[in-house]
Amino acid sequence: MRMMRIIPVIAVVALTAGCGRTEAPAESPATAPVAAPVADAVATTPPVLTPVDLRRVCRAGLAAIHGQEVASIELTGGDGAIIDAQWRAPVDGGIMRAQCRAGDGLVVWKPLDLPDPVSVRWMNEAADPVVRYSLLGDAVTITQTLPDGTTETATLTVPVTEAAG
Repeated sequence: MRMMRIIPVIAVVALTAGCGRTEAPAESPATAPVAAPVADAVATTPPVLTPVDLRRVCRAGLAAIHGQEVASIELTGGDGAIIDAQWRAPVDGGIMRAQCRAGDGLVVWKPLDLPDPVSVRWMNEAADPVVRYSLLGDAVTITQTLPDGTTETATLTVPVTEAAG
């Protein structure tokens, strides 16, 4: 007798289990969305940059960060993974100097020659913008994510032939 009481309860649960659900009807082949063709070229963010690409990324990164033209960023040296750069200050025409390093899709820079030595540090703390890069041919795309979550993106042309200086 007990089994007879359980069967109707199971039947009611099974019938009402789908209530309130709305499932989209299956798309017919005629209405299924067509995928856009994928471009052959894909932007990359290699974990370790070649020396030439490191120079390209640092030129583009410093230009985007400081609102400069790529041509105004002069690479003045470097040792291995760190690139030295300088450019004319837009306000007083003085020289701004910085160091740059890049890899794993990130650009990190350090201002030099500031009056406050505490400010001469790598810009990779929590309150600093996060600067990312990607490469596609001669184009270097720099995306800055500011601490408030907003982003700024610039795609700059830095040909391999210009990477030397």
